[in-house]
Amino acid sequence: MADHHHHRTHQVQVHGLNKGQHQQGPSASKVLALLTMLPVGGGFLALAGITLVSTLIGAAVTTPLFILFSPVLVPASLVICLAVTSFLASGTFGLTGIWSLSWVGGYIQEATRAMPESLDEAKSRMQDMAGYVGQKTKEVGQEIQRKAQHDGK
Repeated sequence: MADHHHHRTHQVQVHGLNKGQHQQGPSASKVLALLTMLPVGGGFLALAGITLVSTLIGAAVTTPLFILFSPVLVPASLVICLAVTSFLASGTFGLTGIWSLSWVGGYIQEATRAMPESLDEAKSRMQDMAGYVGQKTKEVGQEIQRKAQHDGK
């Protein structure tokens, strides 16, 4: 048998190359969006520039003051940070303690609610056990008495 090869022709379509069609400009909605976004973007860019300049001026003015007053400011800021940290830690420990006491109280209340049922159950078991032991003791006593009477005859 001979192999038959089928040749396929591929057609490439290129859009926009027809001489009868002309490229149109951007649509009206795109132009309107651009005109709307230009002032907004420019305003934000201006705000960013003003913020940068004011930050640089503020840093230039306050840096000598920080250097001059650093022997006072550094210990003061450390004391403030430590005080805030200890107040937060104290509050956290207090809340944890209150929550723990509340949990333990709830646990004890739950345990005492279930305790009478457990006590009744334990009491009935003890009565059953006492009855069983009494019965066995009686049986053993009767057995001993019977043996004693049997050996005595």
